[in-house]
Amino acid sequence: MRDDRGQSISDQIKQMDFHERLGNTILEVFSESDFHAVGLRDIAKKAGVSFATIYKHYGNKERLVFAFVDIWMGGLTDRIIDHLQGMADLKEKLRKIFWLQLEYYEHHSDFAKIIFMTLPMKTWMSDESFEQRRMFNLLMDVLRQGQDEGVLNANVDTRILLDFMLGFVQRSFIMWVQRGQKENLAEQTDVMFDMVWRGIVTPERVT
Repeated sequence: MRDDRGQSISDQIKQMDFHERLGNTILEVFSESDFHAVGLRDIAKKAGVSFATIYKHYGNKERLVFAFVDIWMGGLTDRIIDHLQGMADLKEKLRKIFWLQLEYYEHHSDFAKIIFMTLPMKTWMSDESFEQRRMFNLLMDVLRQGQDEGVLNANVDTRILLDFMLGFVQRSFIMWVQRGQKENLAEQTDVMFDMVWRGIVTPERVT
């Protein structure tokens, strides 16, 4: 049996298995190992897939890892878009975004370790996947809405407001790992978000 593209079902299954093995291996290896200590052949061997096939699809280790990071970040963006449907209150929108990030990184901690602790930032920044344009545009639109409505501090560049919020999430995750991941990270949302809110709201609205 073949699909509309002429690809057999068995080929599709093999392709899904190939990517699942690679994804699981990337999570396992790069969440615990130095990025430079593992090569493409190491990944192929551990995943049980052909080095030639990986090289054909991705070319090098960086492109391989960034491709999967892009997919996983896309999953977070999709969740944010889904949860914001029908929400009108700006503060609750931002609180929901903050919670979704903490919750996602808590339940996908291997992935979060890769993007926050393992990937060489300079290398990743040179790749298009770093920009995460869909998520960036989504979050910037919410923040601009707040500035236009006079709720958020319009004297601060919108990008700095975004950096402040995302930086708080990143630091919170890193220290959660450092402290042994003992508490529920997402349960701290209200306390931490109130601190973030005070940092981005129009000064006269701070109470």
